[in-house]
Amino acid sequence: MHESPIIDIGGFRLDLSVVIMLAVTSLIVFVIARLSVRKLSVESPSGLQNFMEWAVEFIRNTIASTMPMKYGKAFVSLGMTLIIFIFVGNILGLPFAVITEHDKPVEAIATANSAVFEELKAEGEEHPHVGLLWWKSPTADLGVTFGLALVVFVIVHYLGLTRNRKHYLKHYFHPYWFFLPLNIIETIAKPATLGMRLFANIFAGEILISTIIKAGFYGIPLLVVWQGFSVFIGAIQAFLFTILTMVYIAQAAVHEEH
Repeated sequence: MHESPIIDIGGFRLDLSVVIMLAVTSLIVFVIARLSVRKLSVESPSGLQNFMEWAVEFIRNTIASTMPMKYGKAFVSLGMTLIIFIFVGNILGLPFAVITEHDKPVEAIATANSAVFEELKAEGEEHPHVGLLWWKSPTADLGVTFGLALVVFVIVHYLGLTRNRKHYLKHYFHPYWFFLPLNIIETIAKPATLGMRLFANIFAGEILISTIIKAGFYGIPLLVVWQGFSVFIGAIQAFLFTILTMVYIAQAAVHEEH
């Protein structure tokens, strides 16, 4: 069975695989950003420069579909960061998985798997065997996707309170004052569904890939097809997260009526 390598720091259970994959994702995004602005040229732009120019224009058009660009131009960088970071994170787990096999708890991460070994022994297994999964899509972890959704939640409501306070507060009592509880529930549900949607799609994809791999040689054709489809799903989920973020920003900070 595969478990996550978890350590206990000050009472907090920290998943090392998530920390590692978040660092890898951030590094890849940083490298892409740096390479795309190296040796900028108007006459003979590089392929990466052309791609990034297309990506920026795509994000601008996406934002323009949710709010006037006189407001939306300030969020182009946010949109680019979100869509690239989430897309890279979505597809990192596709090529391969890094798993270490263990027949006894690892001292360095004893809190991660000692309980698992004890549970397996209680179930009657004389020689428990546990695999620790170190490489996976960070967005296949609910904590990561909810963390991203929380960042969006804070940004949206900060902008609403600082840029459009009167109408932002008024919308909680729309269309009538007794709708306040429902509007609060809606406000909380938006980031919750944002994080859950991203997690569910990526996690389900990785579970299916691991299931196909168990089929061995006969699963290779299906694995190739599914991995290609997973790249498409990863791109769609990155786009949905980004455009919904812009919609929420527009509703809170730009639109006067909801």
